[in-house]
Amino acid sequence: MEIWQIVGLALIVTVIGVVLKQINKEIALQLTILAGVTIFLLILGKVKLILDLLQNLADQANISSYYLLIVLKIVGIAYLAEFGAEICRDAGENALATKVEIAAKVSVLVLAIPIIVAILESLVRLIP
Repeated sequence: MEIWQIVGLALIVTVIGVVLKQINKEIALQLTILAGVTIFLLILGKVKLILDLLQNLADQANISSYYLLIVLKIVGIAYLAEFGAEICRDAGENALATKVEIAAKVSVLVLAIPIIVAILESLVRLIP
């Protein structure tokens, strides 16, 4: 699906959501979540293309797929946490959204440890 179709879907859901919020906030929130999941599913094909390209580049540069996998997990955590935090904010749960973001940051740091260690080991080898 092209971006203009995704933006159109988002605008339509936004207008319907604004009207529904006056009638029933819970249904409006469910509609927003459904639209978000639908948009995510629509872009999965493009994500697959990006992943294949990154894998090819990593293979050509002799970069371990282990490190590429870590970076992809980090990106996935960032996107998923942003999605979850925004849903929490849409529901009026700002404090919970902040907790989701903090949990994501800690998860990213934990995943990044092997990359940080590899960089530090490389630096130690370069310094006589």
